[in-house]
Amino acid sequence: MTVKAYVLIKAHIGKTREVVDGMRKLRGVLSVDAVTGPYDAIAVIQAENMSEIGDLIVSIIHAAVGVSRTVTCIAV
Repeated sequence: MTVKAYVLIKAHIGKTREVVDGMRKLRGVLSVDAVTGPYDAIAVIQAENMSEIGDLIVSIIHAAVGVSRTVTCIAV
């Protein structure tokens, strides 16, 4: 069963555009937009299972240049 999640992304100051552009190139990222408010971007991601969602977030999104922190909301 495919799993979808929303990832709220806080970027380092001045790095929002770089983070958004980089996220758009990642496999598993359906969309990403810069937003106003307490977070700088919101990405919609999708994977085959929860393990792949975790790998995408921990190994790739957290390691991306300019990402300060994230909050992940799994779609139910």
